This record gives sequence, C-alpha cells and structure tokens, in this order.
Amino acid sequence: MCSMVSAQTEAATNPGNPSNASNAQGLHQAAANNDAKAIQVMLQAGGLKDIDARDSQGRTALLVATQANHVQAAQALIEAGADVNAKDAIQDSPYLYAGARGHLDILKLTLSHGADVRSTNRYGGTALIPASERGHVETVRTLIEAGVDVDHVNKLGWTALMEAIVLSDGGPRHQQIVQLLLDAGADKNLADREGVTPLGNARLRNQQEMVQLLLKAGAQ
Repeated sequence: MCSMVSAQTEAATNPGNPSNASNAQGLHQAAANNDAKAIQVMLQAGGLKDIDARDSQGRTALLVATQANHVQAAQALIEAGADVNAKDAIQDSPYLYAGARGHLDILKLTLSHGADVRSTNRYGGTALIPASERGHVETVRTLIEAGVDVDHVNKLGWTALMEAIVLSDGGPRHQQIVQLLLDAGADKNLADREGVTPLGNARLRNQQEMVQLLLKAGAQ
C-alpha cells in the first residue's frame, strides 16, 4: 500500500513524469477501494487537476465511489471539491446515482455540496423518481425536503407518484412513499400517457392500500 501511495504521490508532484498520466487512474482505484487516506495523499500532493478525470465509462472517481456506496472515499473527494453533478456516458452523476440507489449518506453529502436537484437521468427523470420506484423511503423524504419537483414527468410519462404505484408491489415501503409524495403536494390526479390516473393504476393492480391512501387524499 505504501509503495502504491508513494508512486502516486511522485506522479502528482512531477507533472512531466510519464507516470503522471496514471495518477487519475490511481485516484479511481483508491475510490474503488474506499481508501480515503490514499485519496487525500494524492490530492494533497497536487492531484486536484485529476479529481474529476474520467475513466473509459466517463466516470469520475467520485462516481466510482458512489456506485460502490463507499462513503469515506466519497466524502474525501467531495470535501476536496469533486463535482457531484459530473455525469458519465449514460448520464449518471454521483448525486443522481446516490438518489436512485438509496445511498443516503453520500446523497446528503452531494446535497450539501451543490447537487443540482433539477438534473435528470437518461430516462429524463429526477433522482426522486427512481428512489420512489425502488422503495427508498428515507431517500424520498430527503429529496422532497431538498426541493426536488414532486410532479416532474419523465420520458415514460410518469411522475414519482406514478412509478411508486406502477413499478411496485404496493407494499408498506411504497405506501409510505406515496403518502410522503401526497403530503408534499404531488398531483394525485396527474394521468399517464394512456390517460390512467394514479388511482386508476392502483385499482388495475389491485393495490387496495394504495387505493385507500389516494381516495383519502381526494384522488379521482
């Protein structure tokens, strides 16, 4: 480990050194290993120019750390100035990925360091939409509190409320999410492209608890 850090430090402090080209790769590897200490050493040694360097998939080191839910590595990178909105080749950013996957600690770090809550993924959805679909209750709560538009419509023609119904089994976690969205003012009657409302979709799927939540909120 010490030899790896020493080599990376040498690369960072000598821009003309041929090994400097691998410094960004070293940063990505440290992120993948959740090695916050190695990240700090490389950045302190002059590697800040590499902090948002991309790999072959267009990922920054921060996105690598985020995808693995490596909180310590992500924190080291974010606090050093890594771009929480930098997107890869498939339009994922650290903020969007953390929201979609329910990586709550990293999500909160991105939100406190300039996350663009209006940004969208390759499906045209905000972070709130996949978080709702996947049943990440606390993530949904956090994103609502951060000000994400609860009625944003993605390329499929669905809102977060619609995805919490259409792409779920109607179980307890998704019921909590539906209630959170309704409490946040989500349009309970905003229909999909076929003209079916959230209530209509809940009925089609025999999601009786969802139906009751929507009726109580005045859905039609």
